[in-house]
This record gives sequence, structure tokens and C-alpha cells, in this order.
Amino acid sequence: MGYLENKFDIIVAGGGHAGCEAAISAARLGAKVLLCSLNLDNIALMPCNPAIGGPAKSTLVREIDALGGVMGEAADATYVQMKMLNSSKGPAVRALRAQSDKKEYMAYMRNVIESTDNIYLKQCCITDLLVKDERIVGAVDEYGNEYTAPVVILTTGTSLDGRIFIGLKSYRAGRLGEMPAIGLSDSLRNLGFTVKKLKTGTPCRVDKRTVDYSKMTVQPGDEKLHFYSFKPNRPTRPQVPCYLTRTTEETHRIIKENLDKSPMYQGLIHGVGPRYCPSIEDKIVRFASNPSHHIFIEPEGLGTYELYIQGFSTSLPADVQVKMVRSLPGLEKAHIIKPAYAVEYDYIPAIQTTHSLMTKRIKGLFCAGQINGTSGYEEAAAQGLLAGINAYNYINGSEMLELSRSSSYLGTLVDDLVTKDIEEPYRMLTSRSEYRLLLRQDNADARLTEIGYKVGLVDDLQYNRFRAKQAEIKREIEILSDTKVSATSEVNNILAKYGEHIDRGIRLAELLKRPNIDYNVIKELNYETAIRELSDDVTDEVEVLIKYDGYLKRQEIQVEQASKLEKYHIPDNIDYSKIDHISTETKEKLEKIRPKTLAQAARIGGVKPADISVLMVMLKG
Repeated sequence: MGYLENKFDIIVAGGGHAGCEAAISAARLGAKVLLCSLNLDNIALMPCNPAIGGPAKSTLVREIDALGGVMGEAADATYVQMKMLNSSKGPAVRALRAQSDKKEYMAYMRNVIESTDNIYLKQCCITDLLVKDERIVGAVDEYGNEYTAPVVILTTGTSLDGRIFIGLKSYRAGRLGEMPAIGLSDSLRNLGFTVKKLKTGTPCRVDKRTVDYSKMTVQPGDEKLHFYSFKPNRPTRPQVPCYLTRTTEETHRIIKENLDKSPMYQGLIHGVGPRYCPSIEDKIVRFASNPSHHIFIEPEGLGTYELYIQGFSTSLPADVQVKMVRSLPGLEKAHIIKPAYAVEYDYIPAIQTTHSLMTKRIKGLFCAGQINGTSGYEEAAAQGLLAGINAYNYINGSEMLELSRSSSYLGTLVDDLVTKDIEEPYRMLTSRSEYRLLLRQDNADARLTEIGYKVGLVDDLQYNRFRAKQAEIKREIEILSDTKVSATSEVNNILAKYGEHIDRGIRLAELLKRPNIDYNVIKELNYETAIRELSDDVTDEVEVLIKYDGYLKRQEIQVEQASKLEKYHIPDNIDYSKIDHISTETKEKLEKIRPKTLAQAARIGGVKPADISVLMVMLKG
């Protein structure tokens, strides 16, 4: 078939968070995009927790926004609760979390897609890839329709040859109530890709009318709101509370007595599950000495009775799930609307892709999201955005956007995926970044807006606002650094409330570095020469930059030192087997990953410092 309506620049297979960002970014840049989804009514679905953000993930969302993506805007427009986590801790680990209205989020993203020129929707399953001379030329759907395109982006989520498990029963599905994507895995294997399996799961949903909140601890949202998007005019919406309950001795007894009915413990599930988000039966077994575990009760939205039972993921049988849920305080009479389940699905280990997210084996084939072995909406959306940008760059012969570890969490995420042979679902954590103090959620715009503007996804209005904000931050730091406060009784009376005292005049910037002093105290001192009408975004950033100045400079030195190895580029055609003085095991690892730089080679598990020294001598020679 060569019909004009079947000719596109880019085909995106999958309408989840990665697929949405990929399609929108590529289309906004000017590409003609076909977005294929198994069910168009489930575009941007949150099949697990209806929430955006949390530790490390909030930084990814802010980075998506700074680069010109959509997730931050959608989260701001549809939240039912906003909460800053770790607010009493340092800025490197503070994390915004939005409890989202599931249906509203999907509607918002669907509206963005349908109002974006150049995106064509199709409800179908891509089952085969068309390849010529190791380059993508198109794809085929389940009905036999052929679509021509020089680029295909695979964002298949958990649908790729997915199988759901509830107890010892299983059936083919990507998510509860949705068919799996069948055929594409075989196509990928035939093209020479290694395809493996991973596992994830989700808790049951219960009817909120059958819940007794009086037996739980209320978890309200924040009075002072923070948002993901750096754009202005963010909505103030009424917030609803979440609730906290705990597992009981009875819960643990029920689970232990029914482990023989768990598909995971009976060896029916072969895929590895997420270590950082284990099932409740896994928690009970692995942490047997812990008498109780936190369980959060969260709304799925304002227009539904469904509640999400966070921390209670399981694949035990449906009848056992009823007993388990009703053993929790406040849920003794709970009615289960949807059962919990585990899902096993295919993925392509991302060491088969480059930092651009294009595969090494087939030019024009990009992968983003769970197909790369990640877990989480935020990780998927960030990859989708990057894949969409690079897909457009590929068809236009432009330089690929490859972000460094020192520039962003997205750069760290991608580098980990393509460098480390990951065997479990990858979740972004602050501990994964060696530069986490530099890569905070509050300064994502400072790090990435210039790149988003250069790419073409950040418009002039947003870019000019960014420039104005940076100028305000710089000016305020200068004023606070130049303005002195005198050691008067009036000043010390104010400072005494915060456990502080000064014996001599001190610059406001130096005062702000003290642990007990924040920007509000500076305002309270009422130095009009220093205090102007500034947004919270500006003052929060000023406070971090001043208070942590020494630590930031130390980390900048680490970046500079690490960048020395980044300058050693390894030739694409290098034959590792012919290099003397490194072990056979190291040669195999280097051949498998084929790192681009000496720095990337040093991050490969099992590659020793001595091996890097040998490579350095060889490259210098």
C-alpha cells in the first residue's frame, strides 16, 4: 500500500506517557506523526498510582517542562492534592508530588494531542516493523495495513506480549481490561534484538463509600502551593486529603498462609519486579521482622468513588485480596471495585540503544519508556520527549540531543540505561545521581531552558520569562551580598526568635547562610533596599544558591574533574579483542556496551580503573 494517508514522518507505537510526549514534541517541531494506541480512550492513562512526582521523579517532571514538554502543565492543571515531600531536608532531596485526577489528566493530554497540528490518531496495534538496509521504512498493524515512515518510536509500556496474573490464573493482557500487543516482540527478535521480560503490578481499587476514615490518619495537602510548570497562571484548585493506615498482624497472617497461591512464589512469573516498589507479599517475606507497613489511601479523582490502596500491590487470588484488604484498619467493610494484579511483559534491554534513544542495530528505530526497562510515568514521559526530539532531528539530519549526567536527571537516567546491563525495572532515585545537589527540581529551568529553546519547543514568551527570572535571581543575590544589617537591639530581638544573635554588622547573604535563618526572616528584618516584590520561585532559588554556595562549588569541581574523561572519545570501529593488558571479561563488557567515551566506559559494571588506564594510554597514543 502506498496511499498518501499512510505516509508519515514518524510512527509512535503506544499512547502512554512516553508516546504522548514523543508525538507532541515531534509534531510541534514540524513532523507528520501517526500515534497508534491499542485504545484511544486510554491515552495518557495512569494504570497504577494516579499521581505525578515524588523523590527524583519531580525533578524529571520539572526537566520535561523546561525542555518544552507537557507533563508538568498537565499535572498542574489536574491535581487534587499538592504536597512537597522532604521539605525539612536539603534541597537535593525535596520533591513535589501531585495526586492527580486520573480522568482529568487523560482528558487534558488528549486535548493537547488533538489540538496539535500534524498528529494523526489511529486505534490499532503495530505488529511488525518494515526495515530495509538496516533502516526503518515503515510499520504494519494488526489488520495488515502498512504505514511508511523513516522513523518508528516504540513506547509500548506493559502491553508488549503482556500477561496478567491474579492468583494462579493468568491471561494475555497489557493492563486490566485491555488487550496485549502481540506480534511486535517476534518482529524485534527477527531483527536481531535481545528481548527479555520484566514484571510489575498494581493494588486493588476500593469504593470510598465503604471506607471508615475515622480509623485512619489524615494526610492533607500543602497550604503553600508549589507547581511543576515554570509557566505563570497556574491554577489554585480545592485539595482533597489522602489517608494513612497500616497492615496488621492479621494481614500478615493471611498473606503468609496463602503464599502457595502466589504466582511469584510458585515460579509462574519469570520477569523481575521493581525492587523499590515490591508487592505486599514480598514486603512481608523480605522484611519479616517488621510488624507493620504503611498503606496510603488515595483518591483516583473527584468524579469517581475509586480509591487507590498505595503500598498494597499483590498478585494473590481475588478472594484472598478481599480478606487482606478487610484486615486493614478502616477497610473492614471495603468493597473491591477492581482486583490487584501482576503483569509480565517484554522489554528490550537499553544497552541496545544509544544516548539518543535510537537503537544501534536499526537506524530510525527509537525506544522510550518501559520498553527500555524503566518503571514510572515520569521516567517514561522524559524518555518520550527526548525520543520525539531526536526522531525529528534524525529525519532532518540534525545533531542528536544527548544530555550529560551533569546536566540533568534525564541525562543520568538515559546514561544508566544504555551503560548498565539493568535486569530489573529502573526507577529514578536521587541516589543515582552523583551531582544531585546541582540537579535540583528548583533549578531545572536554569539547566535546560536554553536547550529547549534551541531545540524549538520553548517559545519566545516562555524563554523571555526565563531570562527575566534569572536576571531577578542574579540581582537579588547581588543586593543581599552588598547590604549589611547592623547589630541593633531591634534586629537581635527578631533574630532571637530563631535562636540567632549578631555582635557586629553582617551582610544579609552571610546571615542567610545560617541554618536557622530563611528568606522570611530576611523579609522580617524589613530592609527595603534589599527586599523587592519577588515571586516565591525567585526567593526559593536565591536562598538555595546562597545557603549552599560552598557545597555547590565543590560539586562543580567534581563535574569539571569528571569531564576530563568525557573528552576521550572512543572510535566507533575499535576492536576490543586486540587490546592487550585488559581481561577477557572486560573486553566482553566493552564490546557489549560499546561506550562512546572513556567516562562512559568507567561507569560500566566490572570495568576496573586499571582497564581505563590502559584505554587512556591507547587513545593518547
